Amino acid sequence: MKLLREADKKKLLERFIKYVKIHTTSDVKAADSGVQPSTERQWDLAKLLAEEMKEIGLQDVQITDRCYVYGFLPASDGSELSPAFCLMAHMDTAGDVSGENVKPNIITGYNGSPVKLKCNVTLDPANDKALALAAKEKDTVITTDGTTLLGADDKAGIAEIMTALSFLAKNKEIEHGKIEVLFSPDEETGHGMDNVPLKLLSSKRAYTVDGGHIGEIEDECFTAYKSDVTFTGHAVHTGTAREGGLVNAVTMAANFVASLPRHEAPETTDSFQGFYAPLEITSSVERSYVLLLLRDFTDEGMERRKNFITDLANITAASFGGKAEVVHTKQYLNMKKKLDEHPEVMADLYKAYEKAGITPVKKPIRGGTDGSRLTEMGIPTPNIFTGGHNYHSRNEWASLSQMTAAAEVLIHLALIIGEN
Repeated sequence: MKLLREADKKKLLERFIKYVKIHTTSDVKAADSGVQPSTERQWDLAKLLAEEMKEIGLQDVQITDRCYVYGFLPASDGSELSPAFCLMAHMDTAGDVSGENVKPNIITGYNGSPVKLKCNVTLDPANDKALALAAKEKDTVITTDGTTLLGADDKAGIAEIMTALSFLAKNKEIEHGKIEVLFSPDEETGHGMDNVPLKLLSSKRAYTVDGGHIGEIEDECFTAYKSDVTFTGHAVHTGTAREGGLVNAVTMAANFVASLPRHEAPETTDSFQGFYAPLEITSSVERSYVLLLLRDFTDEGMERRKNFITDLANITAASFGGKAEVVHTKQYLNMKKKLDEHPEVMADLYKAYEKAGITPVKKPIRGGTDGSRLTEMGIPTPNIFTGGHNYHSRNEWASLSQMTAAAEVLIHLALIIGEN
């Protein structure tokens, strides 16, 4: 059953356009060093959202000292005993492509023609099934201008949450329990839940709105580690390298990365296959550093990957006469096991999809969300689609009809949990 009207849909688009124009790119290195928010510009969106939440009618609206935005919509009259739940999305955008000076390109009644943008970027439905579907439905499509990413990850989720809350606040006859909202910084750096204000949350369940294509529903994700690998060599003049005992850490790092299994890389895997992803090399003869991401869906698979990297680094170093140091750091765990302990969380979400007329498409997250870590902390948090596509790239785009459908799911979810 469709609840949102054309005016609501128009407002959803307006919110989304306003949010993506705000530069909120996070900084991995700053976040890794403990700075949160990792970029000051994330405060700009946080302050805007806090004001909008107050205007909608949310209570206890606040921004924490680490840039988390919190507030709640009170339960409707007579539904005070219904269980509370939390809706979540993140404010930052990824650093893979610039998120500064985003210029959204709105195409109404998209007809299926290739969309040619700046920087030789072309969106072609012949190579994009979701875009072909948008053309078939004459959808409103929002793209970049080709110079930046769009920021649908996750400003589409924010716009959908705000639209659903605004609808519920205006339509007071709709029964629902307490709905908490939490917008977080630094999700893209892997540090989105480092300082999450758990003391503010009364909810025993939450839902992130941070997925992709319509219908996607996700209750499991990668288990994720990062590996810091350091090779130590010995520098001497290259002209006397043989007798001087040169040990070249640059060569060690290069051989180490070249020895990673080619069939277990991000670009050669999909579905439930894990991978090794080298992201950074900084090298000199005396010291070379390699940053790797390790991803797997099982604990056993992750242990195998960690052991492989440690062994490969040590063998590589020994073969050149150098030394290796490997540090593995947990980032987040697969949330599947914890979510299975609370079947009602997913059962209600499936009902919401059904009420909204959307066929659920269950798939694993080949990555993680703030919900991954929040689930580990004891609040089961599956993930809902947003209608965004081609994240972290200049080819990013969003579907207005799919964004509207996500907002519909959130409204129906409130109704269903309110009935409990």
